[in-house]
Formats: sequence, C-alpha cells, structure tokens
Amino acid sequence: MSTILIVEDHEKNMKLVRDILQHAGHATLEAATGREGLRLAVDARPDLVLMDIQLPDIDGIAVLREIRRNAALDAVPVLAVSASVMPDEQQKIVSSGFDAFITKPIQLQQFRETVQRMLREGRPVR
Repeated sequence: MSTILIVEDHEKNMKLVRDILQHAGHATLEAATGREGLRLAVDARPDLVLMDIQLPDIDGIAVLREIRRNAALDAVPVLAVSASVMPDEQQKIVSSGFDAFITKPIQLQQFRETVQRMLREGRPVR
C-alpha cells in the first residue's frame, strides 16, 4: 500500500481526492497549508505528494522547492494539482520542477492513471 500526501486547502477537493485514493487502496495524509504539507512530507516521507498551487500561506511552488532541498525526499514524485488554465501559468508550474500536472476539475481516469504511473515509475530522470 502506498502513502500519498494531499496538500489542498479546499475541503471538497480534499474529500474528492482522498476518497478516490482511499478507494484505490492508498493510505492518505492531509495538509491544508503549504507549511503543514512540508512538515508532513519531511516527517512521513510519503510515496507521492499531490500539491495544490494556491495555498493560504506559501504556494505549492515554494513548498516544492523546500521538498527538493531535502535529500531524503529527492525520490518522492510531486504532482501539481491546479485549476490554473492559462498556458503561461501552466508552463510556470511545470517548469518549476513538478513531476506532472493535473488540472482541476479532476478527470477521474487521467487522475488515476497519472497517480499509478508516478507510484510505479517514480520521478522522471531529468
């Protein structure tokens, strides 16, 4: 069983993602702020992190930078999950070092496939 950290500040989005992942047999950890997500990532070393970009304290890009500075978390894939649909914003998110990008609203099949691929293959070689 994989452990997946969900960093998401909207309750309905958190519930949806948690329910999908738990139904597929994954354990979930939850954080509603970037700082809480970073603390959980360091303490629990999950198999995968799903990171919202717009968070109430520090944004998901800043959290990703901190995760990548921690050698113990280097192999953990981090997926951006964002409602941002502007091409320049998506490019900024992808170029900041996320391993994949999932758009909101979540497309169930694509979401499941991306999560499974990241758990199976890990971080892409850069």
